[in-house]
Amino acid sequence: MRKTLSFACLHFTVAFVVGWALSGDWRIGGALALVEPLCNTVVFYFHEKFWQRRQAGPDETAARRRSIIC
Repeated sequence: MRKTLSFACLHFTVAFVVGWALSGDWRIGGALALVEPLCNTVVFYFHEKFWQRRQAGPDETAARRRSIIC
């Protein structure tokens, strides 16, 4: 958990510094530091779902789709 929190702090800091450096406004840097990790979290969720389905193979994916429909 400490490693995850450490990476989260690093991620927020990098997003803040890059936003601030590019815009010259610390408020834009702060907004990016909040919004960018949130967007990445949502995208990561769908990325993982895609890869899980791909690794499952066509038979398991089709069975999963049928169970959702029924």
